[in-house]
Amino acid sequence: MKELVVISGKGGTGKTSVTAAFAALASHCVLADCDVDAADLHLILNPRVIHRRDFSGGKRAKIIQNECTACGLCQSICRFDAIQIHNEGTDAPIFTVDPIACEGCGVCAHFCPSKAIDFSPATNGQWFISDTRFGPMVHAKLGIAEENSGKLVALVRSEAKKISEQRFIDFILVDGPPGIGCPVIASISGAGLVLAVTEPTLSGLHDLNRIIKLAHHFQIPIMACVNKWDINEQLTMEIEKQARSQDVRVCQRIRYDPAVTQAQLETRSVVEFGNSPAAEDIKSLWHTVSERMNEL
Repeated sequence: MKELVVISGKGGTGKTSVTAAFAALASHCVLADCDVDAADLHLILNPRVIHRRDFSGGKRAKIIQNECTACGLCQSICRFDAIQIHNEGTDAPIFTVDPIACEGCGVCAHFCPSKAIDFSPATNGQWFISDTRFGPMVHAKLGIAEENSGKLVALVRSEAKKISEQRFIDFILVDGPPGIGCPVIASISGAGLVLAVTEPTLSGLHDLNRIIKLAHHFQIPIMACVNKWDINEQLTMEIEKQARSQDVRVCQRIRYDPAVTQAQLETRSVVEFGNSPAAEDIKSLWHTVSERMNEL
């Protein structure tokens, strides 16, 4: 089984556009959208959901009012100011837990002398198995202000691998999260190859260097490409120079092309939209990446 993860140092560099185009060029693969905090691959692939499940990545405290003695201990020991008091100064103060501020540490439930705090698994989001025109896709939606996205990423990848084995599809294409945090680590750990998509800006240069260090740390093979390279050719050359100095193979450049946006408006990848400059560049990039995948 081969697994390619497309990542970027930050959002908006074209990572998902490249992933969608690769899905079209691969023609049959298992897709995994691991950008669970801001999933958008579905906007291009228009999947049909066939399986939907809740995701629980942690626990959340809730005060049982008819058992609470209003001693206030939970509020005094909460380091996240998640315990709120109502009717303060009266004979009947009421304590509640702010679900946004609660970190799910469970300290309040552990020390509550009346055992009046329920500490049960919380629903943090949902995950889906869908059909797309290029193959099955596993994706997810993390709830607003919910955490544990790293666990959800691991779940999405795990389900994608199960589908790959069940349907004898030997290629998994992952749309990874931006940045270098926990969700990215969960996306690339154990992957066959990482493709870093960046752009010719100072932040793009900075973020690519961080990604390269991350991939090297986990000993994951990494390649890089510059999207919209022609908006700043000088910076593109500097990015490629720094990448090569860190033993990273630099692939095909991708030209800035309004056809990418036009294709997205029609829920298509750019390679399905015609022979635009970006489509030609991505086809060449796919050829290079495919060859590298076959070498591993």
